[in-house]
Amino acid sequence: MRSVEFHPEAQGEFISAAQFYERQADGLGLDFILTVQHTYERLLAFPASGSPFGRRLRRVLVPKFPYGLLYRVEPERIYVVATSKTLRAS
Repeated sequence: MRSVEFHPEAQGEFISAAQFYERQADGLGLDFILTVQHTYERLLAFPASGSPFGRRLRRVLVPKFPYGLLYRVEPERIYVVATSKTLRAS
């Protein structure tokens, strides 16, 4: 069974973003955490659902927030290499 693992820098980006949102409004940081969690849980069921990003990586957007997860599908895990801000078209 596959698991999800974050690169240490991606984990730090994730935590920093959650702290930023929590400073904006009480509970918004937790909402961000839960939304990212639901996003990567979907990747366990549908690992190829993200858009191709280079040769080995894929990117999935986080609903409701301007963030994306850059990840690599491996036999035993989904490896998140970055949690990054994205620009979205208006």
